[in-house]
Amino acid sequence: MISSLQTTPQHIPLRGVYLITDDSPENVLLENVKLALRGGTRIVQYRDKIRPLNEQQQLAKRLRTLCHEFQALFIINDSARLAAEVCADGVHLGQSDGHIREARQLLGDKAIIGVSTQTLELARQAEQDGADYIGVGSVYPTGTKQDAVHIGLDDLKTIATGVSLPVVAIGGITAARLPDVLDAGADSVAVVSAIMSDAQPEVASRELALQFQRNQPLPHGRVLTVAGSDSGGGAGIQADLKAITLLGSYGSSVLTALTAQNTLGVTAIHAPPIDFVQQQLDAVLCDIGTDIIKTGMLYSAEIIATVAERFRSYGALCVIDPVMIAKGGSALLQQEAIDTFIRDLLPQAYLLTPNIPEAETLTGLSIATVSDMEQAAKALQTMGARNVLIKGGHLEGDPIDLLQYGTTTITLPGKRLDTPHTHGTGCTTASVIATLLAQGVSLPQAVTQAKQFITNAIADAPHIGHGHGPVNHYTAALTLVGDR
Repeated sequence: MISSLQTTPQHIPLRGVYLITDDSPENVLLENVKLALRGGTRIVQYRDKIRPLNEQQQLAKRLRTLCHEFQALFIINDSARLAAEVCADGVHLGQSDGHIREARQLLGDKAIIGVSTQTLELARQAEQDGADYIGVGSVYPTGTKQDAVHIGLDDLKTIATGVSLPVVAIGGITAARLPDVLDAGADSVAVVSAIMSDAQPEVASRELALQFQRNQPLPHGRVLTVAGSDSGGGAGIQADLKAITLLGSYGSSVLTALTAQNTLGVTAIHAPPIDFVQQQLDAVLCDIGTDIIKTGMLYSAEIIATVAERFRSYGALCVIDPVMIAKGGSALLQQEAIDTFIRDLLPQAYLLTPNIPEAETLTGLSIATVSDMEQAAKALQTMGARNVLIKGGHLEGDPIDLLQYGTTTITLPGKRLDTPHTHGTGCTTASVIATLLAQGVSLPQAVTQAKQFITNAIADAPHIGHGHGPVNHYTAALTLVGDR
C-alpha cells in the first residue's frame, strides 16, 4: 500500500472554493492556479484529458507543491493511481472511475476521497462506501462538460440535507449564482471557467471565497478605509468607520488628509507626509489585515501612487470611491492626480463608485440619461474597473443608480428626498457596500442594500449644523441589520 499523506499539510475543512483545472498550457495553468490560491481557493483538483501520463505526473507534482504552499488541498481527478504516484491529498472519482474501497487501499486511510453523484440514492451509497465528500451536479448547465445533466437547486438541497458528508456543488456556478447554491446547503463549490477563464483569476477567486462568510454571525469581516478625515464627522474616515462598525464589521483606517470642516464647508486641509501614509498602510496590513479595502479622498498624485502600489501587492478586493468633485462642483483633485488615478488605481477597482460628474470627468462623456450612464459605466470597465456603480443623484427627476456588474446592467430607481442633509452620502454608500462584501454578501445584493441604507439615512437625518448636514448612520444600520 502506498501512503500518499506522508508529506502533506494537516487537512483543512472541506469548505470554500474548489478549483478544477482546465486544458491551458502548463505555464498559464500554473500561474492561474497560483493566483486563484492567492485569492482564497482552498481545494484544487487536477483534471487532464490531453497530456501524456509522464507529463501529467510532473505537472501534478508542481501543482501539489503550489497548493501546499498556500495550505490548500490537492486532489487528482479520476485516477487513484496517479494520486498515489504524486502524493496528492486525495482523489475525486466519477461513477465509472473505480470503487472507493480500491482507492482507499491504494491511498491510505488519511486520503480524501470524493465521489460524483446526481441523486440522493447515489450520495447515500457513496457515504456508506466510505467517501469523505459528495460531489453533486451539474447544478446548472455548464460549457465545460457538454454531456452533463443539470439537476437544479432543489435536488442539490435534497442531497445536502440527506447525507452527513460535506457536499461540493459542481457545474455552471458563478459569483452571481453562489448565494443560492450556498443557501441550498453546499459546503463547497467546484468551478472551472469562473476562475480559469477569467482575466483576473485572483479577483474571481476572492469574490467567490468571500461569499463563504455570508452565514457567519455578526460581528465579522474586516474593512480598511483609506481616506481623508472630516472633523465634522459627517463624511470621510468618520462616516466610514460609523457605517462599518454599526453594520457589524471591524474597521481600520489610513488617513490621507486632515480637514477642518463642518456642515458649511472646508476651511483648511493638511496632508500627511507620503512616508507616513505608507507607514499606516504597512502597520494595518502586516498585522490586522483586511477583507476589503475602501478608498475615499486621496488628495494628491503622490498619495494615489503610493496606495495603489501597496494595494497591488496585498491583493484585497477594492471598493474605490473616486472623490474628485465637491458637492458645490469644485475640483478636489488636480489633473495630475486624476491622471495618476486613472493609470494606477482605477484598474484595481473591484467596484468603482463615481457620481455622475466624476464619471464624466473620468470618461470625457456627457451623462444626462440612464442610457448615458450605462455607456459611461462600460467605458470605465474598458479603462480597467471590474464593476461600476454610477450614482444618479445628479440626474433630473428621481435619482436612478446604475450597477454594471460584469456584462449585466442593473438599475436601481429611488425617490428624491427634498433635504439639504446629504453630507457624506457617497462615502457612506461605498463603506456600506464594502462592509457587506466583507461579510459575504454578493455585489448586487450589497449595492441594493446600500441603496436602501442611504435612503433611510437621509430620511432620518438628525438636522445637525447650519449647512449640508450629515445623514443618520445609526437608524439606517438598525434597519438594515434587523432586515437581515
